[in-house]
Amino acid sequence: MTPRGTKYWNSGTIPLIGPEILGDIISEISDLAMVISETGTILSVLVNPLQDFRPHLEDWEGKDVRETLAPESVAKLDTRLADFLENGPSHRPIELNHAEGPNGWEFPIRYSLHRIGPDGSILMLGRDLRPIAEMQQQLVRAQISLEQDFETQRESDARFRMIMERTNEAFAIVSLRTGRVTDSNTVAASLLGMAGDDLQDAPFAPEFELRKRGDVMEALSAQAIADRPMPVQVTSRKSGTHLRIIPTMFRASGERLLMCRIEPEEGGSIIADSLSSNLAALYQQGPDSIVFTDAAGKILAANESFLNLIEAAHDLSVKGRTLGDYLMRGSVDLKVLTENAARSGRMRAYPTKVVGAFGTPRTVEIAVTCIQAGDSSVFAHVIRDASRTDHLRPVRTPVTDDNVRSVMELVGSASLKDIVAETTNVVEKMCIETAVELTMNNRVAAAEMLGLSRQSLYVKLRKYGLLARDDPS
Repeated sequence: MTPRGTKYWNSGTIPLIGPEILGDIISEISDLAMVISETGTILSVLVNPLQDFRPHLEDWEGKDVRETLAPESVAKLDTRLADFLENGPSHRPIELNHAEGPNGWEFPIRYSLHRIGPDGSILMLGRDLRPIAEMQQQLVRAQISLEQDFETQRESDARFRMIMERTNEAFAIVSLRTGRVTDSNTVAASLLGMAGDDLQDAPFAPEFELRKRGDVMEALSAQAIADRPMPVQVTSRKSGTHLRIIPTMFRASGERLLMCRIEPEEGGSIIADSLSSNLAALYQQGPDSIVFTDAAGKILAANESFLNLIEAAHDLSVKGRTLGDYLMRGSVDLKVLTENAARSGRMRAYPTKVVGAFGTPRTVEIAVTCIQAGDSSVFAHVIRDASRTDHLRPVRTPVTDDNVRSVMELVGSASLKDIVAETTNVVEKMCIETAVELTMNNRVAAAEMLGLSRQSLYVKLRKYGLLARDDPS
């Protein structure tokens, strides 16, 4: 035993290892091993068979080890190699980055240096650091993701508080588990006769006296889950104001919360909100079908009247589809509606037919309004069922014009064949005029509506002298 307590193997106890076996042992205990000279020339390269290094490392033999390193690792190797040759082996490893080329793939290796013979050869046993580097990158990405999530949360919280403070209505968010206020705005605090921050984290129920007997929180919870919720009438204990609370239940992070909108019983805020409430009621209960679409015609929302018109079971079956799927002339009708509404802002009383889920066409009139929603346009289609009064509708083009009278005057002075030919021309002209009128002089849409090519339509327009109409474009 030595003074340090290390037992050296003598020549009689060291097992004799053949050179062919020694290479296998070295390649198994390290990921990458190299034998280099004192000047840095690579004499041999051994690679662990389980590693997937991209370069052909066997081609390194005979090269200077510095040619395989990234530029920042060359100086590290020179410093460490000089220290090794001068002071002998060191237990401190060195980390080097190998590079396949100037702009190629790099991989980090941690080496330990060992003397292996009297000729000055140096054995470099390397451990692949790519798994550690990948883990470090994953930790960095996770840290960046957490910081981004925190930033997003702070941004959302700032927006939420800005909205809460800028609104004219009184809101308080109450935890059902604790009965305390988790968030509120200044309007709610002032309505209850309190300062801006006094309502925060305060018990909610003790601030009110229920008009009827019972617990305030129980009454709010019952109305929040009711099919037809009703406002809970209360009286503020501090201000004595008669109030009503409209609760809405939701869940956040596994906790049930109540969004309580507090209003004076006199209804000061009800008047301000009457327009939106009335419009919402008209949309839901009105007899006319109302459909909102985007610029491409995709349905964004549709009311019950439209679902009844097309015989659809649920609005989920129509959302995402185009309105043209339910129109008799399909994309032709949709193009006429959207283009004219986008150009002039609205289009009134466009006659067409709607095809329901079971293929039953109904005559309708569609009025379209183009609404600007931020950077995009939304089209509101009000569809009125005209099938019951279809037989009472007058024709668009009067039959007592000069062409019809000229046809009547032919009776007795021309053959029936000539009269029929003239009648055909009159009807054809009337149909073309109607199509041009319906499409707001859109020649392409009129041609599609009549089932003609654009060239054929221009021939007939020239034939009947209708090309003189001004093109709105």
